[in-house]
Amino acid sequence: MQRRNLIKAFTLSASIAAMGMSWTLHAAETIKVGVLHSLSGTMAISETSLKDMALMTIDEINAKGGVLGKQLEAVVVDPASNWPLFAERGRQLLTQDKVAVTFGCWTSVSRKSVLPVYEELNGLLFYPVQYEGEEMSPNVFYTGAAPNQQAIPAVEYLMSEDGGGAKRYFLLGTDYVYPRTTNKILRAFLISKGVADKDIEEVYTPFGHSDYQTIVANIKKFSAGGKTAVISTVNGDSNVPFYKELANQGIEATDIPVVAFSVGEEELRGIDTKPLVGQLAAWNYFQSVENPANTKFVADWKAYAKAKSLPNADTVVTNDPMEATYVGIHMWAQAVEKAGTTDVDKVREAMYGQTFAAPSGFTLTMDKTNHHLHKPVMIAEVQEDGQFSVVWQTEGPVRAQPWSPYIEGNDKKPDYAVKSN
Repeated sequence: MQRRNLIKAFTLSASIAAMGMSWTLHAAETIKVGVLHSLSGTMAISETSLKDMALMTIDEINAKGGVLGKQLEAVVVDPASNWPLFAERGRQLLTQDKVAVTFGCWTSVSRKSVLPVYEELNGLLFYPVQYEGEEMSPNVFYTGAAPNQQAIPAVEYLMSEDGGGAKRYFLLGTDYVYPRTTNKILRAFLISKGVADKDIEEVYTPFGHSDYQTIVANIKKFSAGGKTAVISTVNGDSNVPFYKELANQGIEATDIPVVAFSVGEEELRGIDTKPLVGQLAAWNYFQSVENPANTKFVADWKAYAKAKSLPNADTVVTNDPMEATYVGIHMWAQAVEKAGTTDVDKVREAMYGQTFAAPSGFTLTMDKTNHHLHKPVMIAEVQEDGQFSVVWQTEGPVRAQPWSPYIEGNDKKPDYAVKSN
């Protein structure tokens, strides 16, 4: 009897061990990829589409055999537009879910929240949105624009004859690090170009702000002092009431042009764009650009939206941060294949100099020294259908300057390679 019980115990232990081994093997068959975007709260209007684009790109890579012969497995978390929660969810992805890489964040405050976590745990974050610069981390690859790839060229355009020759500038933004730092850079740039301090106005509103009646009235008053342009760093769902108020008060692009740095095709989906025709946005990609890579990108996205029954699938659009997400995931996959591993330090080295033929129509390159993409710059006008028509663009990709030369002391910050830990 004792021998029989021992045999049973051994058989049970062997079965449990086999199950454990089977589970381990199954878990090792996939590479986990974190997706860290707000799917609720004030930033959901902008970030939900990035989550869906990440999932589409992962499906695309998996359909071609995955990475290192393994399928990618998305781990999606929702920080709910709550900035401290980004850090918590980021730590969860790294320590509990054991993701090899994370794609996420929109606002700079969310990125600043997760940055210490990713540096502490040596995680890897791909950040897909334009930002204020003044940062380089060994644990972040920046696939959105630095100020010299968006903000500075946009203001130069507004100052030019083609852009209307503005003499006064109303800087309107959401009250957090990206708009304030960007406007600090722009104010210094404008003054360096001879614009008087009295001809620059700065106004900030909180996240989720919805009453722009007084602010738009003040813009009209400010414009009485000379040819005026508005530079908007308003983020999230506040863009809807802001643009509606511009229309309510009869402000047209021919009178007071508005150039936006955080408004793209997705944000315009919920707005009657007819009164906004001619207003401007500066990005590195627009859905309307014509080239074979973009035709396929847009078609694939529309097909994916219908196949997955995404909300308003018949009217989905692509935009700049979605393209940056798509490019970033593909570049990471290429780097993993080159490195032969998902080890962060080895993937980091393999990322330097990676290239990708992007939907923008340009081959983008990850800089070998500063973790930023070389990107084209485009300025476009709003059309009646909610799309944009490009009115100006660079001849080719522009190398990013993370440290703006218009911020005092940045000339002493070298543009050096961010090496492995």
